[in-house]
Amino acid sequence: MKPVSAAKSYDGITLRQAALVAGLAYLLNPVSYAEFSIYPKLVAANNAAQTVQNISDHLGLFAVAILCYIISFIGDVIIAWALYVLLAPVNRALSLLAAWCQLVYAAGALCSVFSLLNVYHLLVTPYYLTLLGSGQLQAQVWFQLHSFHYEWSMSLIIFGIHLVLLGYLVYRSGYIPWIFGIALFIAGLGWMIAGLGPYVLPNANLDFTFITAFGEVLFTLWLWIRGWKVQEPIVIS
Repeated sequence: MKPVSAAKSYDGITLRQAALVAGLAYLLNPVSYAEFSIYPKLVAANNAAQTVQNISDHLGLFAVAILCYIISFIGDVIIAWALYVLLAPVNRALSLLAAWCQLVYAAGALCSVFSLLNVYHLLVTPYYLTLLGSGQLQAQVWFQLHSFHYEWSMSLIIFGIHLVLLGYLVYRSGYIPWIFGIALFIAGLGWMIAGLGPYVLPNANLDFTFITAFGEVLFTLWLWIRGWKVQEPIVIS
């Protein structure tokens, strides 16, 4: 019997390569740009009329936001695959479950984007203004925008479960610093609370939960900066 690198068991991709792919996909994820830069510029708080005016005046920017969301959620599929490979040596079954949770999240989040596409279609087609009138059109746009975030929030519950599982796997890995496992576990709980908030505590201010996402940021930086130094586990054949 001789020691064999576990990397040979993963269809030609090593753990180091998987870490770098995941880190790169995280860093290139444009969801923050769409959510925290474009969206607040277009959507006026508690003002449907101003929101419709803003989006109508900047349809191109709104389309960019939609594209950013789509790219982000498709990127989650790549991240799910890379993290599965990275953490399969710890527990293949649990790593697969974590990957499936992220895939389910990505599918749900992508479905929520249809609400934004509906908004774009409503505003880019003049006939809808004639058919519905300005008041009804504003109501429809406002409803679709809120539907997007409510549906995305529901998906974030699944994403939170993914992070909890991911945190456990990282903590047990031995080749990724255990502190990131704890940070990801806390981040997962934060996203679960944030996702449940609109349904369980609709009037509560849960903005504090976004602080927990800092754990994801740290893990992303580690993947990008130190991921290429991941030591391949050794198995006996």
